[in-house]
Amino acid sequence: MKRIDRYILKTMLILFGFFALVLVAVYWVNRAVSLFERLIGDGQTAMVVLEFTLLTLPVVISIVLPVAAFAATAYGTNRLSGESELVAMQAAGLSPWRLARPVLVFGIIIALMVAALVHALVPMARDRLAERQAQIAENVTAQFLNAGVFQYPAPGITLFIREITPLGELDGMFLEDARNPADVSSYSAERALLVKSDTGPKLVMVNGVIQSLRQTEGAPRLSVTRFADMTYDLGALMGASSARGRDLRDYSTAALLTPDQALLDATGATPARARLEAHSRIAQPLLSPVAAMLGFATLLVGGFSRFGVWRQVGWAVVALIFVQLLTNWAANRAGDDPALWPLVYLPAAVGAAICIALLAIAAAPNRPLLSRLRGGSNKAPSDTVRSTDGGAQ
Repeated sequence: MKRIDRYILKTMLILFGFFALVLVAVYWVNRAVSLFERLIGDGQTAMVVLEFTLLTLPVVISIVLPVAAFAATAYGTNRLSGESELVAMQAAGLSPWRLARPVLVFGIIIALMVAALVHALVPMARDRLAERQAQIAENVTAQFLNAGVFQYPAPGITLFIREITPLGELDGMFLEDARNPADVSSYSAERALLVKSDTGPKLVMVNGVIQSLRQTEGAPRLSVTRFADMTYDLGALMGASSARGRDLRDYSTAALLTPDQALLDATGATPARARLEAHSRIAQPLLSPVAAMLGFATLLVGGFSRFGVWRQVGWAVVALIFVQLLTNWAANRAGDDPALWPLVYLPAAVGAAICIALLAIAAAPNRPLLSRLRGGSNKAPSDTVRSTDGGAQ
């Protein structure tokens, strides 16, 4: 019997590798195109685009693996049924529960892969991606610092630098902020420095003047202020977030289950919200064995048919869509009220119940429901033939 288990498991793993490769490639290319357009538009190199697309790969794989597991089991079961191998196994005395064992092992293997991704690789990739995005934002800001030309880095902003010294000092700088026509400010400074900070790049101006033109109810008023040194938030001006909070998805599951004050301050989330994110990660791998068993159990109900089991394939797809809709509903409900975090485990529980019910139906082939799923009749033929004179032959 172990040889049959290995045969079914090997078949599912081979098909899973094919479907996973195709689905990841399609999904990843779709994301890579949008990243390519955005990053190349910002003047980034191809290596930066490649790095960003690689960092998004763990998220893509974690989403695609359960779907690939379902496709592998559905296609594999269909092929085993079409080649009469399932019929031979059942004729040898293997019950549907026994045949489901290697498929369940296959689903657990996929669940372990998804768990490794959502608990380790995805948080690491997201954390690195957030750091690189902050660095890119600063680099984009620095690209606007060119000497001898008027530049317009944002609508209503005019920037001019007379000279940039070898030490990186900006000599003779002029900056006009006219984003609000009713309050226009002009900054002039003898020297300026661009410095980095945790909240984005800052422009430190030395020995300068601020001229502010404000529209009042009477006549416009011009005020002039001289300063020895002043700091201007250039990151917010160029579009970088001056107070970018971190995302809960950047942290490990252990940190989210017992969030400390530093984590809550960095993300602006509540402890209940952080624990909800952790439970969502724990529940996500549970859908992989459910998806695999749905693809197997639904097709097993159909039995052998010369016309194939495409009707059962349709029912399997409907069951998977139902579980996915239930997952989305549970996520939305728990998102509105984090105290309802047990709902994130409901889709896996309902999916497991559906699989058990389908295997029970397959193990009791005389039930009327089985006949309807097969599209046949449950009427048994008569075992006697009545003669014309009332006897039986």
